[in-house]
Amino acid sequence: MRVNISPMKNGEGRLFETHLDFRARILCPPEMIPAPGQYLLAHARGSDSPLAVPVFFSDSAPDGFLCAPLPDSSWRPGTQLNLRGPLGRGFSIPAFARKVALIVFDDSPARLRGLISLALQQDAEVVLVCNSVQEDWPEAVEVQPLQAMFEVYRWADYAAFDVARGNLPHLKENFGKADQARGPREAQVLIRAPMPCGTFAECGVCALAVHHNWKMICKDGPVFEMNELY
Repeated sequence: MRVNISPMKNGEGRLFETHLDFRARILCPPEMIPAPGQYLLAHARGSDSPLAVPVFFSDSAPDGFLCAPLPDSSWRPGTQLNLRGPLGRGFSIPAFARKVALIVFDDSPARLRGLISLALQQDAEVVLVCNSVQEDWPEAVEVQPLQAMFEVYRWADYAAFDVARGNLPHLKENFGKADQARGPREAQVLIRAPMPCGTFAECGVCALAVHHNWKMICKDGPVFEMNELY
């Protein structure tokens, strides 16, 4: 099951500091902190950009949270942010999971990092599959390259993926073979795409074709059950 959608709020935040791994600490009210897989829409106050951008949870931090790599490189410490959220459906590690795979098909592993503490709290082993890992990952997490994806996937009893919408066909192609698709009892996929309206207007920018139907990643996701996509 996925995390239920949290009551949406509007509020203010501030970019407090940036890290060497391009994550950033955002200060905000506690009720606006998204769960892993959920997002906030953020807009820099006074910015010339007309659109807000999605900001994903990466890890806990005092008075706010650490977000995944900043979507806007012009933001600097001290930038005041208008926030809306939390938005979307997040990850949910099932209670039975004792072997958890975090699989980053592209980009940064930061959006899956928040699942580590949740998995360790239920005494699960955690394996991260990724080709771009920073050195400060917890020692309890085993790290494997992307070429080990199928082996780790079959080992796990829960898997969480992170993939850009443009790379989703490639991921589905890889896992479309029956012998490779055998794996966890449950698997979920975070699909990344521009989400400018954040569920308000159904603008279609984040549209995703699923079984000849259209889903909106901003509202129906961004986390989907693996079996929804096949």
